[in-house]
Amino acid sequence: MQDWLCVRRRALRLAENMKMALIGLCFLLLTLSLGVYGHTVSRSDLKHTGALNAAQLEARGETIASSDYQEFLSLISGNHTPYKPFSISADKAIEFIDSLSAEQKKKAVFPFYGLTPHEWSYLPASTSFPGGIAVKDLEAKQKDRLYDLMKAYLSSAGYEKTRTIMDLEHVLRELNPANPSRIPENYFIAIYGAPSKEGTWGWSFQGHHVVLNFTVVKDNVAFAPFFFGSNPAEITTGPRKGTRPLAVEQDVAFELMSSFSPAQKQKAIFQTDSFVEIVTGSATQVAPLPQVGIAAKDLSTDQKTILKRLLSSILSSMPENLATTRLAKIQGEGLGSIHFGWAGRAIKTEPHYYRIQGKSFLVEFDNLNGNHIHLVWRDFEGDFGGDLLREHYKTSPHHK
Repeated sequence: MQDWLCVRRRALRLAENMKMALIGLCFLLLTLSLGVYGHTVSRSDLKHTGALNAAQLEARGETIASSDYQEFLSLISGNHTPYKPFSISADKAIEFIDSLSAEQKKKAVFPFYGLTPHEWSYLPASTSFPGGIAVKDLEAKQKDRLYDLMKAYLSSAGYEKTRTIMDLEHVLRELNPANPSRIPENYFIAIYGAPSKEGTWGWSFQGHHVVLNFTVVKDNVAFAPFFFGSNPAEITTGPRKGTRPLAVEQDVAFELMSSFSPAQKQKAIFQTDSFVEIVTGSATQVAPLPQVGIAAKDLSTDQKTILKRLLSSILSSMPENLATTRLAKIQGEGLGSIHFGWAGRAIKTEPHYYRIQGKSFLVEFDNLNGNHIHLVWRDFEGDFGGDLLREHYKTSPHHK
């Protein structure tokens, strides 16, 4: 009997792997048909090699548009012409780059390669080896320039949340001093391309429990995927007692669950046991998960208001204009198409999970053991600026 179960598990695992491979192949064929894979080297190819100089680029036969190529080379060499920035965000990115030494730029600045596979991880950086330069390796003034950049791309609440989660590494080191992965400030910043209002560029910031990805196309900004985690979810002792970086995202979800009638709750809870991890993990591409839970069209007006507030709270880490635009798109797709699903017990101190899925997005919230939270936002077409880049490559003359 046990042998049969093992065979069955292996068969199911093989079927799932084949399904994911097929999804990836379909995505590749779609992007090739749109002509967006003109830039063929992935960010992961570069993350341990540093920025490439002109001779290396020529030797590898890279296909960077000539204007982008020259702008990138002048940027990393420090020879770019100072200009009055068109946007605060581009200004802050350039100020950060200019604060770096030549050797630091080799670690932090890369060419922009468009729609290529993106690797990311919310594990401690000592185990996931992200690209870029570590915060711990920056001087005080360079850190200030980095934090100025983060403030330009995050709301005040999002910036404070990010810094609070980073600070939890001190707590984890105090709790487990023998763990070598507990390294405060072991978070990595990487910039791709030459920041400007009219250009195409991006930046990422990642480490334990914080992953930020921003892609900028002619000053239009994509911010998915983003990930926040908190361990502990709530500090229960000591001078930081009561700290809960993801309090609103958890509390509003419980408020929604508490508002359900028994019949609604029966629809919403699709699994009695919680998940041990978010289902999509750190996948580079995601497709809609099975539609589970209760449909928003089956909620009362007050309950729909709570659901909107929950979505708003999750997006509130982004600047108001970006969050408002994303919510407007969701509204335009029809709020009734959204499903809210719950797994596990509706008790904050016990493992629980919720999922919000609409036509274009997915939210996963997982409290692994009752005091360890993971939260991720994914855009099916817009992760890593996919939708912006596809439109850009279809319409820009130098990409045709």
